[in-house]
Amino acid sequence: MATGGEAGDVRGFWTGLGLPGLIDVHTHFMPERVLHKVWEYFDTGGPMIGGLTWPITYRREEAERAALLRDFGVRAFTSMLYPHKPGMARWLNGWAADFARRTPDCLHTATLFPEPDTAAYVQEALEAGAQVFKAHVQVGAYDPADEQLRTAWGLLAEAGTPVVMHCGSGPAPGKHTGPEPVARVLARHPGLRLIVAHMGMPEYEEFLDLAERYDEVRLDTTMAFTGFIEDLMPFPRKALPRLAGLGDRILLGTDFPNIPYPYFHQLQALERLGLGHDWLRAVCHDNAAKLFRL
Repeated sequence: MATGGEAGDVRGFWTGLGLPGLIDVHTHFMPERVLHKVWEYFDTGGPMIGGLTWPITYRREEAERAALLRDFGVRAFTSMLYPHKPGMARWLNGWAADFARRTPDCLHTATLFPEPDTAAYVQEALEAGAQVFKAHVQVGAYDPADEQLRTAWGLLAEAGTPVVMHCGSGPAPGKHTGPEPVARVLARHPGLRLIVAHMGMPEYEEFLDLAERYDEVRLDTTMAFTGFIEDLMPFPRKALPRLAGLGDRILLGTDFPNIPYPYFHQLQALERLGLGHDWLRAVCHDNAAKLFRL
């Protein structure tokens, strides 16, 4: 259970908007030994996070983390997980399918990596009921336009299955991060339901360009606008009208549990943008409810 009134603060936020709860499209659940490796990486300020001091606020056991999201009133969440080398994705997908079976409020999540059998295991995951995929271009150090992914992107576009992709160059750039490789994917697959993680930070405006060009491109709010990120990679105030104009394609994401501040802070950061209650209702619940038919 949440402590120190945190659950009350979160619930007060969404009840004040007249919502039935929140939908968070960017939360991490993965095999415990893998998650602990991720936490160790954050603890040591590895190069993928640019040497930042990054305490894990919700370093708890799996069941407690899921219970905490429910305590916050999160109606649906994801098990974002990702391989960093070939041969991992199929195994991770098996774990995620089992997690979804025993966690009904978790959207069945899957992942992928450029390798010879990518299309085969993506098709298997879709047939098993996967509702959302995660692609991590920075950690995986692969080009999203790699030919070994071409068929997989086509399968996902045809199925209408959203893909949350960490493709921006924040918090530290990767070999293939940035908007250009993603633009090449979308040129081939304009119907791909791409959700750009972290608002594409720090290339916010370039990823907004893609969202304005392609009707199925969305962005999630993960860590964007928070004090932690604004000190490093501030969102340009001049782009706020564009953010308002894309109010039907912005989705709440938080990076829970791997965040260096309380969950409520992400919600406060969105509210402080001053884009209005209708925008907040869409971002924090309604857009994802429509996308995932909840």
